[in-house]
Amino acid sequence: MKFWGHRSGRASGWRTLAVIAFGLFAGAAAWAQQHKVVFQVSDPAEGKWNLTLNNAHNVQQLLGKDNVKVEIVVYGPGIGMLKAESPVANRVAEAVANKVEIVACEQTMKAQKLTQADMLKEIGYVPGGVVELMKRQGEGYAYIRP
Repeated sequence: MKFWGHRSGRASGWRTLAVIAFGLFAGAAAWAQQHKVVFQVSDPAEGKWNLTLNNAHNVQQLLGKDNVKVEIVVYGPGIGMLKAESPVANRVAEAVANKVEIVACEQTMKAQKLTQADMLKEIGYVPGGVVELMKRQGEGYAYIRP
């Protein structure tokens, strides 16, 4: 039997089911590959830093560190925790070793008269922290401010 020029029946039903199943599988695979999150840290409190680093670790653990891009953008008063003598220096180094990108705002560094020599060697740099957050949100990153 034809209905609007299409065959109806079992073959057509199985084909439709196969297309739907493939679409769901492809969608699930894409979902697992495209997670991106950016954390904002502008607070100098060690507790806030530990919370942020814990959150980044948990995201990677739950989604798989190869399935998620994690970036921590640091500016304002929070920048001091990226100095070489920071109480969270070891945790920052560990996070970077585990594929967490941690970047410092060069505008804040300039305002606080800090140079890259003052900072932890593992981190990266961006011209402006707020602009980096805006850019990442525009690229589809989830924004978290612990």
